[in-house]
Amino acid sequence: MNPCTISPLRKTTPGFRSARTASASLLFSMCLSAAGAAWADENPIRAMPPSTIASSDLLGEQTHSTLLAMPPRRMIDEGVRPARFEMLQGVGFTESVTPSPPVVEIFEPYSWQVVPDGLLYPNYLAGVREPRMGIQLFHEKELGWLWDGSIGLRQGLIRYGTTDPLWPEGWQLDVEAAAFPRLTADKYGDMISCDYRYGTALTHRRGRFETKLAYYHLSSHLADEYRYVLPWRPRINYSRFALVLGGAFYPWQSVRVYGEAGYGVYTDGGNEPWELQFGIDYSSVNPTGFRGSPFLAVNGYLREEVDFGGNFVLQAGWQWRGTTGRLARFGLHYMNGKSVQYQFFDEYEEQIGLGFWYDF
Repeated sequence: MNPCTISPLRKTTPGFRSARTASASLLFSMCLSAAGAAWADENPIRAMPPSTIASSDLLGEQTHSTLLAMPPRRMIDEGVRPARFEMLQGVGFTESVTPSPPVVEIFEPYSWQVVPDGLLYPNYLAGVREPRMGIQLFHEKELGWLWDGSIGLRQGLIRYGTTDPLWPEGWQLDVEAAAFPRLTADKYGDMISCDYRYGTALTHRRGRFETKLAYYHLSSHLADEYRYVLPWRPRINYSRFALVLGGAFYPWQSVRVYGEAGYGVYTDGGNEPWELQFGIDYSSVNPTGFRGSPFLAVNGYLREEVDFGGNFVLQAGWQWRGTTGRLARFGLHYMNGKSVQYQFFDEYEEQIGLGFWYDF
C-alpha cells in the first residue's frame, strides 16, 4: 500500500489524528492567506483587516486560546501613515493574548476657512508692540508711576489649512490693529502719548516651524494734555511703513524661539529703516483649565535709529489658556532700555511693575 494513502476505514491512533488535524489546519491557513493576497491585488484601495489564527488549530489542541495576529495585506495610502503592526506571541500555551487594533495616525486634510479660530503665528509674549489687550502698571525712576496699555488684536481673515484652534497648520492671512496709550497713574490719569499700529500678515505653520511676511504702519502721537502741561515739548512725527520677515521654531512643545527683521520702506520723525526682534517664550500650548500654568517670556528689540540699541523685556507669571487658544496672563513686568513710547524713542527707561495681558 502506498504509505501516503490512508484508508478511511483504517483506525488511527490519537497522535496520528492530532498530526493530521494540524496539517489540515496549516493547509487551510495557507489557502486563506493566498486568497487574501489575491483579494488585496484586486482591491488595492481597501485594507484587509488583520486575520487571527488560533494556535490551538495549528497545534492540534482545542484547549489553548493563544492568538497569533497577521498584519493586513494593504493599507490605504491616501491621508494616513502606515499603521504599526506587531506579531502577537503568547507566553506559554495557557496564557491568552488579545490582539489590539492597529494605531493609525490621520492627516487632517486642508480646507478653506473664513475668520478661523487660532493663529498660525501667535504674538510674541513679551513683545512691546504686539496687538493685544493688556495693561502694565510700573514705576519709572524719572517719571514715577505710569500705566502703559495696549488695546487691539490680531485676527485671521482666511485660512487654507487644518481646523484645530490650538495648533492649526497651513496658510493664513491675518489683520491687526492696536493703540498703545501711556497715562499717569495719579488721580487725574492724564494721557501722555499714544502710538498706533495696523497691518496685515501672511503666516504659515507646518510642524514645529512658523513663518510670517508682514506689512504694518506705526505712528506716534503726543497727547493734548501733555502738550498743555509742557508746551515747550514739541511733537515728533515718528512714523514708519515697514515690511517684516519672521520665523519661529519649537524645540519643545512649550518652548518657542523666534526672530524677525523689519525694514521701513517709508520713515519719518527720526525713525530709520532697520529693526530686529528676537526672544524666547515658555508657555503651555494646551488648555490649562482653571488651575493655569506658569509662563516666562524674554524679548529683545533693536532699532537702527538708536545705533541698534533698544530694549530688553522680561515677563513671568501665571497663564490660563482656553480650548480655542485664547490666552490670559498675569505676572511681573520688567523693561530696560529705550522707551517703548516713540515720542520719546531716544530716552532711557527702566520699568518695574505688574501686568495683565490677553491674546485673542
